[in-house]
Amino acid sequence: MATIYISLGSNINREKNVKQGIEALTKAFGTLTLSSLFESKAVGFSGAAFYNMVIGIETNKNIEQVTTTLREIEFANGRSFDAKKFSPRTLDLDLLLFDDLICEHPAQLPRAEITTNAFVLWPLSQVAPNLLHPILNKSYHELWQNYDKKSQQLAIIEPCW
Repeated sequence: MATIYISLGSNINREKNVKQGIEALTKAFGTLTLSSLFESKAVGFSGAAFYNMVIGIETNKNIEQVTTTLREIEFANGRSFDAKKFSPRTLDLDLLLFDDLICEHPAQLPRAEITTNAFVLWPLSQVAPNLLHPILNKSYHELWQNYDKKSQQLAIIEPCW
């Protein structure tokens, strides 16, 4: 079994898409560990605010199966096949960690935005506070404590599921 962490985000019909994303992930993987739900401004483009969270999962799927499953869930929930990197999203599912694997393909692991985006690091520090970043060798709790919290404003909001 592998332990994986996924970032879930939406800024189009946020409540509906977050709920459907969680339901689809549960169907595909089983039990989920959920962070709080956060609201944050769009990063990298001008757009509606996002709902974001991080989800922990134990799976027997390999990395290729996981990445394929995440893409299938995104497309089933209205994601455009030609979606640009910095654009509105119905559902965005990014694999952040797959055990302590370090790789570039089929996904960049650990995902670089773990340490650059508060909407990834804060929820990850909730679901895996003592887990060590496989390159930096620091816990996600420590990384969050040292993060410049003025750089990106987040608010914890009531869950919509």
